[in-house]
Amino acid sequence: MARIAHLSDIHFGAHDPKIVSATEAWLQQHQPDLIIISGDFTQRAREAQFREASAYLNRLRAAGFRTLVVPGNHDVPLYDVVRRFAAPLDRYKRYIDNDLCPWFENDEVAVLGINTARSLTIKDGRINHEQIEILQERFAVVAPNKTRILVTHHPLYAMPIGEGGELSEAVGRHRDAVKAVCKAGVHLALAGHFHRTYAESARKMVEHAGSTLVMQAGTTSTRLRNSEPQSFNWIHAARNDEIELQVVVWDGASFRRGNHERFSFKGDGWTAQEIEGEIAYA
Repeated sequence: MARIAHLSDIHFGAHDPKIVSATEAWLQQHQPDLIIISGDFTQRAREAQFREASAYLNRLRAAGFRTLVVPGNHDVPLYDVVRRFAAPLDRYKRYIDNDLCPWFENDEVAVLGINTARSLTIKDGRINHEQIEILQERFAVVAPNKTRILVTHHPLYAMPIGEGGELSEAVGRHRDAVKAVCKAGVHLALAGHFHRTYAESARKMVEHAGSTLVMQAGTTSTRLRNSEPQSFNWIHAARNDEIELQVVVWDGASFRRGNHERFSFKGDGWTAQEIEGEIAYA
């Protein structure tokens, strides 16, 4: 079983140092096998914000944690137009990670990160043909018993994001991306961007979605939406057809374990069962 902490949208520059420290304390206590951060390390891609984000990430790595990270649209400069188009992710690669297609694999999971942030859009994301080829090539050689996980900042699928249930924009080149994910046999698609916790079978969003379960992480920043508190996801992949999600929620003083569901995949898709109490595995 793989234990994964999935954080997103930390937004250094729009963060609360107390909450940042609390994430570190929680991770130290629970010792995940992998920490995934799905983009938006900074609020405005400024150098000082990247330095703070880098220090945070370095503390996690120095503590012995394995990490897999991807950039978000806020990690591309907005107001520095020259840098935005000439070197949009230069600071990200200098301070966070030079690899824009990071890979992690152990005996239980195979995880690929894909960069969806682009210069030409303010907030929307996109996947290109080269990334789709990488996705297919990487997962093609993964043993069938492993849980295949794809990480992006922008969700691949249109999904409800507001209190009224309005649908978000899907990532650019959506149809090709979904077809590739289905062909690659991805079991779990992780993303952020909307600052909202969400989990659902991809089959309820698009046709021919294969065996993909979609999970969105909230934010640990001060940029809250839809009356949701700061949060991140605690995921246990027991098998590639059984995954548990417990949302870890900020209560104003510390992080506590919140809503807990077990997702099981049968022939007709993923089904969810709410579980009382804490996740079955520490």
